[in-house]
Amino acid sequence: MPTTKTKTLREGSTQKRAAILAAARELFLADGFDRSSVDAIAARAEVSKRTVYDYFGDKQTLLQAVVDTIGQSMITTVRRTLDDTLSDPVEAADLEDALVTFSMRIATDMLGSAEYATLQRLVRAESGHLPHQGYNSMADTPDEALAERFAALAAAGLLHVPDPRLAADQFIALAFGVTLDRLGSANATEDTRVRPLVVEGVRTFLRAYRTV
Repeated sequence: MPTTKTKTLREGSTQKRAAILAAARELFLADGFDRSSVDAIAARAEVSKRTVYDYFGDKQTLLQAVVDTIGQSMITTVRRTLDDTLSDPVEAADLEDALVTFSMRIATDMLGSAEYATLQRLVRAESGHLPHQGYNSMADTPDEALAERFAALAAAGLLHVPDPRLAADQFIALAFGVTLDRLGSANATEDTRVRPLVVEGVRTFLRAYRTV
């Protein structure tokens, strides 16, 4: 019975891989997936067409790699922001300020970033070429990271969260969902209406989950 062989992709040079991803990202954004040829991507990355295929297999896999790379950058931003704002012991009196600071950093550094705008644009425009409708390169990772931090705050006696992941989902909806739905953006640097909505979302969350 015949078997189908799966092509083994090369890990290759980190620099070449990054150059291919950058070139593909630029062309997918400028010209769209269908009009961006592998030849053009290779030329812009200053590699051979064969190298593009050796590293990524096909153009559709390359698009997914571009989206996943941006998603990983967003996840790094979330984890760094959590470490900067909610990793040290938080006093009960400072909890609201800490959560607002975290939320405003996410609103500007992540949701208001060019990287996030690029991710949203690619996912919307090229959804038919991604693995499935509504493909999310970040999956549940940011939500789980926030849930872990809420569990730690619960262990410190500051929050009552029987289900940390549910608490994280609700926090995201309150702190960011209303802002995005109402304003279409959460970039507090450009829109002064963002902060009051974020602050009220944090306060609503704390009214439900705060222990003291």
